[in-house]
Amino acid sequence: MYLKSLKGSRLVIGSYPPFDYDARGGGGVATLLPTERNNIQKVVFSSETFSIPPLTWRTTKFLYLPLVPGLRIEMAMDKLEGNIDLITGEILLRFESRFIFSISSIFRFPHLYVKTTLVTGKVKGKLHEEEGLILQNDGKATLVGIAMIPPTGNKVLDIFLGLPNEALAVLQCEIKLKEKEQFAQVVQTSSQSAQMEKFSN
Repeated sequence: MYLKSLKGSRLVIGSYPPFDYDARGGGGVATLLPTERNNIQKVVFSSETFSIPPLTWRTTKFLYLPLVPGLRIEMAMDKLEGNIDLITGEILLRFESRFIFSISSIFRFPHLYVKTTLVTGKVKGKLHEEEGLILQNDGKATLVGIAMIPPTGNKVLDIFLGLPNEALAVLQCEIKLKEKEQFAQVVQTSSQSAQMEKFSN
C-alpha cells in the first residue's frame, strides 16, 4: 500500500485561522498485515521512510498569504499505523509526530508533540469538527484528526499558540492499494461459488 499526500490539506491550532497546506510530494509505503477479519488489514508505515513536506512559504498559506519567508515548520513522524477496511474503504491510523518550529537558522523552538487518530469518519472536539472521506474508487481519501497539543515549556511559543490547545488536521491523500482489488475478486469468486453450489443442490 502506498499513501501519497495531496494539495488541499489543512492544519488548525485553536481558534487561529487555518494553515492551508500543499502536502504534495509526501507519503510512503506501508506494510499490510492480516487480522482475524479477512476484510480488515493492519497498516504499518515506517517512520524512517515516510516523508512529510515542511510548512514553508512555498507550501503553506495563512490568511490567504504565503508564510513569512524563513518561518519553517517541520514534521518528524514517530508513528503511523492502524487498519483499513478493504470493503468499506474506512481507514483509521494512529499518528504521533513532533512539529519543529524555526525561524531561519536563528531561532529553533522546542518540539510540539502531537498524538491523534486520523480517520475517514467524523471527528469532534471542543473547538473543531470535521468529516473525512472514505477511500474512493480513484484512490482519493481524506483523513481527519483532532489532538490536544501540550505546552512546550517555551513561554513565547506557548503564549502565541495558547498551549495547551486543540488542533485539527485534515490530510488529503491518494492511496494505491492492490490488495483491495484482489480481495474484491476473492469475495466475488467466493460468492459465485456459493451460488453455484446452492444451485447444484
